[in-house]
Amino acid sequence: MTAPSNLAEQALLNADSHAITRDSRPLRLITCGSVDDGKSTLIGRLLWDTKAVKEDQAAALNRDSGKQNDLGLPDFALLLDGLQAEREQGITIDVAYRYFATDRRSFIVADTPGHEQYTRNMATGASTADLAVLLVDARAGLLEQTRRHATIATLMGIRQFVLAVNKIDLVGYDKAIFDKISHDFKELALSLGVRQVTAIPLSALKGENVVYDGRASMPWYEGPTIVEALEKAPVRSAQATGFRMSVQRVSRPGESFRGYQGTVSGGAVKPGDSIVILPSGMIANVSKIVTFDLVRNAAVAGDAVTLVLDRQVDIARGDLIASYDAQPMIGLAFDAQLVALQPGGIQPGKRYWLKSGSRRQRVQVEPISKLDLKTGKWAAAESLDMNAIGRVHLAFDEQAVFDAYEQNRSTGAFILIDPDTNNTVAGGMITARRSEVSAIHGDDARVLVSLPADLADQILTGELFAARRDEVEIRRLTAVQARKAIDGVEE
Repeated sequence: MTAPSNLAEQALLNADSHAITRDSRPLRLITCGSVDDGKSTLIGRLLWDTKAVKEDQAAALNRDSGKQNDLGLPDFALLLDGLQAEREQGITIDVAYRYFATDRRSFIVADTPGHEQYTRNMATGASTADLAVLLVDARAGLLEQTRRHATIATLMGIRQFVLAVNKIDLVGYDKAIFDKISHDFKELALSLGVRQVTAIPLSALKGENVVYDGRASMPWYEGPTIVEALEKAPVRSAQATGFRMSVQRVSRPGESFRGYQGTVSGGAVKPGDSIVILPSGMIANVSKIVTFDLVRNAAVAGDAVTLVLDRQVDIARGDLIASYDAQPMIGLAFDAQLVALQPGGIQPGKRYWLKSGSRRQRVQVEPISKLDLKTGKWAAAESLDMNAIGRVHLAFDEQAVFDAYEQNRSTGAFILIDPDTNNTVAGGMITARRSEVSAIHGDDARVLVSLPADLADQILTGELFAARRDEVEIRRLTAVQARKAIDGVEE
């Protein structure tokens, strides 16, 4: 390439070489942390400085702010706190979702409550996020609620954090304070299995290191602003499971058509693919993929479709259609982690309804341990109080189907419903399948053993079983179910 002939041509070349590449994938993020750490103010400032606030909103903000601070700045939190109770008390109660964009990327942000009694709302916001912006008041450092929110975010599968050390102006822009908080949180993050942490000192109210850099006040900080860190953050990687679709409805408008409707929650499918219907274990092939207006060549995660199969099979609402060669876990017992969300918590021995996707099943929950948020260690527990984070064993009356939450958030998550009150009492994540011999049991312990039919008949007709024949339950399994049961015992 020849050299540019003049300065204007050189400027055009430089502009082309630094052309902005826009990421087409929006980043979903949450702000979390303890009470009054400035979560709503930070998002309000982001919206304000990225020009996402419309003129009428700006006018209302200036009108409603009053004298909220000594700097004469608007009360940016009012852009998020829409409930009357939130405005009166100066707190966040419900999750508020907002959209904003820069030249490089678009963002969907959820502002979550800091109060302990609204922990369930924070968990809701974290369940769909790719990244967590965790705020810490520079004057207070890490608090118990900070640790609780960081832990819940990691339980929900978030593996990248932006640590926003807010109100740094109120401690004189002290680098030593920032370094101490950053070090303490990175140690906490490592204990939770998180290695992607970007620590940023900022003043959300003044807008320093939010959209515009704060070098004038913090010459010692050379890292990114909040927006720069968000623009570079990767979207959560595709989940490592095959095709998954929970059946929402069986569609049969006429004798010649039978389709199974739902939203694809993992992987992809195309006509000709072999699938398995769980928990029954029946196998079929996909013959057609239909939407409301066309026939499609494929469907991927997030698509709402109707599947037509190549044979008549018994499928009902709540069944899971999955890839034949990449099947989820199936069994009667699973390990899980959960967050107790209601007064009364989780009681041992009590039976709950477990809802996952469109399927609802009876389950017995055995608390095993809970997390001590002050020490970061797990301690044995026989029950879980409200807002406690615990590890539990789940035992089902019928075969249950799950993926590990790390592999698929849709098929690995569940809620527990109290059958007496119909309240949602916990939200949980599946971590592993338990061997059937490890299921919850009492004095009437039972073991599920998978045997070929002819061998089972020989054993059951022997003298050893003659006296207790009425206590033995016979369950006929398909080849797929038998293989799954055997895999579970081997684990």
